[in-house]
Amino acid sequence: MSSPYSTYMGRFAPSPSGPLHIGSLVTALASYLDARANRGQWLLRMEDIDPPREQAGAAQQIINSLVSHGLIWDGDIFWQSQRSAAYDTYLQQLLDNNLAYYCNCSRRQLAPSQGLHIGACRHPGNPGSSAIRLRTPNETIHFEDRIQGSQRRAQADIGDPVLKRKDGLYAYQLAVVVDDAEQGITDIVRGVDLLDASAWQIHLQKALGFNAARYCHIPVIVGNDGQKLSKQSFAPALDDSRAIDNLRSALRYLQQSSAPDTITDSAALLAWATAHWRPQDIPASRHIDAV
Repeated sequence: MSSPYSTYMGRFAPSPSGPLHIGSLVTALASYLDARANRGQWLLRMEDIDPPREQAGAAQQIINSLVSHGLIWDGDIFWQSQRSAAYDTYLQQLLDNNLAYYCNCSRRQLAPSQGLHIGACRHPGNPGSSAIRLRTPNETIHFEDRIQGSQRRAQADIGDPVLKRKDGLYAYQLAVVVDDAEQGITDIVRGVDLLDASAWQIHLQKALGFNAARYCHIPVIVGNDGQKLSKQSFAPALDDSRAIDNLRSALRYLQQSSAPDTITDSAALLAWATAHWRPQDIPASRHIDAV
């Protein structure tokens, strides 16, 4: 994986903790349009590695909603729950190269540092009852986000992220980096709430010898309480019977041009939106108020 990627490869990677809502549709649409406008591929990955948070039937609901809205992916769906062997291989590589370590620290112990692990227990722990953390180097990560601009994150600001939890579940940071690399993802379009995680992921990409991706973090939609619309905050599920209206709303949130009223089906609307896609018009803000 040493040579740069020559083609655009994007993805949408929801977790099946509930059905899609308007906020997740905005993210899906932005990633889809960016891929199609760049004549690239758009993949669907189901991030189903956290069973306690998953909702029965949610994965199929997500799939059905995407199809109903005309957001059709390329190739087969990628299921993280089937990827344990790959995650274990890369974890062992990191441990063997002293780039990861076992950690027994509790949340209470990390509370004085706002939950960040800053290296106080960087010594061998008991593998049977420990998390595995990435050994983040003492350096500042610089990267350019296509929407949010120039970003800098120092090691003291991000700490050492968990790669595998004490309960044996793989952490998001590990799974997303390994899967993006193995799927050849070149461009990541996602919510700005994951902007800070990009520094961890860039550190991990370097540690594993993976190519860096290009990042595009879009504002998230917040409700009247100022909280991000999410499955955890009980954001209402999309009404799949109103696909055209939902897509037009998502385009407005992304501050894209309004499609002609004469367009009445999803495929035609997506084709029009692809031809008129202007990511530079997306606001460089942390959030957009729900309407």
